[in-house]
Amino acid sequence: MKPGIHPAYRPVVFRDKAAGFAFLTRSTLTADRTVEWEDGETYPVYDVEVSSASHPFYTGTARVMDTAGRVERFERRFGHRGTR
Repeated sequence: MKPGIHPAYRPVVFRDKAAGFAFLTRSTLTADRTVEWEDGETYPVYDVEVSSASHPFYTGTARVMDTAGRVERFERRFGHRGTR
């Protein structure tokens, strides 16, 4: 890699405040705040709104939309328009 043009790649803690979940990984993000991690080291911390701990798809609380039922209900209410 060409020296001097790439951002610093270092350990960063990502914290999901909604779920109370945090994980340590490497990133080029910069953060003003720091947090002391489980290993006793201090790392920059970046707060996220959604992570795998709080996203409905990963937690199993996602709802499936019944699009076929919605179309049938619309056709019952307003009648079928167009050719079929």
